[in-house]
Amino acid sequence: MKSLFAFLLIALLALPVIGAKRPDIILIMADDMGYSDVSPYGGEIDTPNLANLARKGVRFTQFYNTARCCPTRAALLTGLYPHQAGIGHMMNDRGLDGYRGNLNNQCQTIAEVLRPAGYSTYLSGKWHVTRHVAPEGPKFNWPRQRGFDRFFGTIHGAGSFFDPNSLTRDNTQIPPGDDFYYTDKINDTACRFIRDHDSKTPDKPLFMYVAHTAPHWPMHAKPSDMAKYKGKYDKGWDWMRKQRYERMVKMGLIKKQWPLSPRDPKAPAWKDAPDKDWELRLMEVYAAMVDSLDQGIGRIVQTLKDTGRYENTVIMFLADNGGCAEGMGRGGRNRNRVTTYKDKDQPLVLKPMKPGELQFDMIPKRTRDGRALRQGRGVMAGPADTYLGYGLAWANASNTPFREYKHWVHEGGISSPLIVHWPAGIKEKRHNKFEWQPGHLVDLMATCVDLAKAKYPKQVNGVDIKPMEGVSLKPAFNGGSLKRQNPIFWEHEGNRAVRDGKWKAVAKGSRGAWELYDIEADRTELKNLAEKNPAQLKELITKWEAYAKRANVLPWIWKPQYGEKAPKKKGKKKS
Repeated sequence: MKSLFAFLLIALLALPVIGAKRPDIILIMADDMGYSDVSPYGGEIDTPNLANLARKGVRFTQFYNTARCCPTRAALLTGLYPHQAGIGHMMNDRGLDGYRGNLNNQCQTIAEVLRPAGYSTYLSGKWHVTRHVAPEGPKFNWPRQRGFDRFFGTIHGAGSFFDPNSLTRDNTQIPPGDDFYYTDKINDTACRFIRDHDSKTPDKPLFMYVAHTAPHWPMHAKPSDMAKYKGKYDKGWDWMRKQRYERMVKMGLIKKQWPLSPRDPKAPAWKDAPDKDWELRLMEVYAAMVDSLDQGIGRIVQTLKDTGRYENTVIMFLADNGGCAEGMGRGGRNRNRVTTYKDKDQPLVLKPMKPGELQFDMIPKRTRDGRALRQGRGVMAGPADTYLGYGLAWANASNTPFREYKHWVHEGGISSPLIVHWPAGIKEKRHNKFEWQPGHLVDLMATCVDLAKAKYPKQVNGVDIKPMEGVSLKPAFNGGSLKRQNPIFWEHEGNRAVRDGKWKAVAKGSRGAWELYDIEADRTELKNLAEKNPAQLKELITKWEAYAKRANVLPWIWKPQYGEKAPKKKGKKKS
């Protein structure tokens, strides 16, 4: 009898551990947002909800992404380096296993791993890990087929915020509704998923991935949010970089011995910048987009409180790459996306889109009411009939104090905020603290598996699953050691890097020379130690080459290097 009682007691004690006490997990990711854009990381953009999460959570100072949209999503979702998951570049098949443009079947998403552990799984926002985006095309790599119970968002990577292409609910593509603004819809759908989950399965834990497209181009924002930033940036990007750097040093995020990197030589001094009113409008809209994202995060937090789930929810906020220097739509002056004249005097009338018509273009040719999209200098960003990026100079400021941008693997391209908030799991003495141990996207799978007490599979449907590359970040939430044994690696478009302890080797392009930096002493990467410490550099290069060969980076699609032969192009020739 005693043994039966003991068994029942143990079983009862175990139930909460595998059930209700496991936390809800919400990953929130911004798109093309610089390291210092939000206020907890030194920015002047009004982000009070993220600031509140940081004040009662932990901020990682050296968290890394992969420098580009889709590889980052592949790494986040799978816990593998992107080439291992099949997405070493963009969404096209280059004929090599590391560059297929689709998640392969040798990986599992976080949703696929957590769902068997009893979690309900939700995705609101951008997918961008398949090349199949057509409504009638293959859907084996769409969210519902990769472990998510419910999905609302876009399969494609970028598009209008007022009329995005590939807008999808579960497996069906849909048109936007009235007064549609994508950032709001992503956040409000996330709130609805939480409410629905809590009303139907209140004792079941949830995992939700909230994948924003803001503030990725085009610079689209609501008038009320834009008005808030009118005049905010009138002193220009040089002033903005200086102000951010000083705040970051004062708050202890950046060490005093790390100088602000020089302004990019491709960016003019603000006093010499042409079209100042136009440039200012672009940054004002960008700030409005980040502000809107933060407002929605506030609504998600309030929904968690309203449903009683706030205390035991782990919220992690990050960005997919550094600020974007791409010149989207900035060439020319006041030009339309379509030919707008039959002859010099007769304008071409564009027909409005039909009710229910789907938008298939990343850059639409017209708005739903028939206005031609406009690009070029002089076109004031914000409305639905514009399509512009904010450009290199503002991106340089977004990435303060670092060098480079999205695409590159210097610190400006790969450094991300990571705010972790968990009232039930992060001790009060750790609130508002910085965590200095390096982390990477590949760690998020391991972290979620740890938090959810899930089992990461070795095999699924007879296929071997590649083991996780990362480590759980959970110990660091309360000041523990991550005990990372392996270096952290990068490759994108031939740009390469490896971080091992304080040392980082990095190179630009497939034939660029390797550089060496002591990140503890010089995180802004201004003192190249390659010539002074060749033995250390050689050691890191050797580790990178071993990683590149085992992780499907090599053979690569760039110029041949390391004795590799350039792959033959496959597919039919275009006529």
